[in-house]
Amino acid sequence: MPGPVFLDGDEIALTTIEEEDLEFLQEQINDPSVWRAIGSSDPVNKQQEQEFFEDVVCDGDGVHLLVTVDGAPAGTVGLSPNPDEADAMELGYWIAEEFRQQGHGREAAGLLTTYGFRQRGLHRIAARVFAFNDASRTLLESLGYVHEGTNREAAFVDGQYWDVHWYGVLESEWDNGGR
Repeated sequence: MPGPVFLDGDEIALTTIEEEDLEFLQEQINDPSVWRAIGSSDPVNKQQEQEFFEDVVCDGDGVHLLVTVDGAPAGTVGLSPNPDEADAMELGYWIAEEFRQQGHGREAAGLLTTYGFRQRGLHRIAARVFAFNDASRTLLESLGYVHEGTNREAAFVDGQYWDVHWYGVLESEWDNGGR
């Protein structure tokens, strides 16, 4: 199912996202524990997932990869362009429930951050986290991302407004995520 390995880690591999992966992606993005954490509260049908694949994965300026564990799809990680900063991107990720709390998200985010600095020549990588997502905040902080600010009540999720915390790391601060 997953495409060829692009970045290889200790416990995971980051592979290209292929059309065959869309069923897994659609299933997971409709899981409340995933869509809630990324702030996307609308259901995603097969056609919408196909459009995401074509418009973002295939034609976008970012890097979007499938997180795999022993060859099985486990989540995604990506870097998306920041239109306000030329040498900066935003990190995003999610991990399927059965693969959480095993360090896979941390390893994936660390691998892609290293890639962003070493191969893409980025100066800065940012990430946003909703106030209720303690696991993601802990993950970013464990990698050396710094809390840079909070947009108060900036996201409407599950019927209420939540603060959005912004994290960032500069190339000069990056030490390969504690590796």
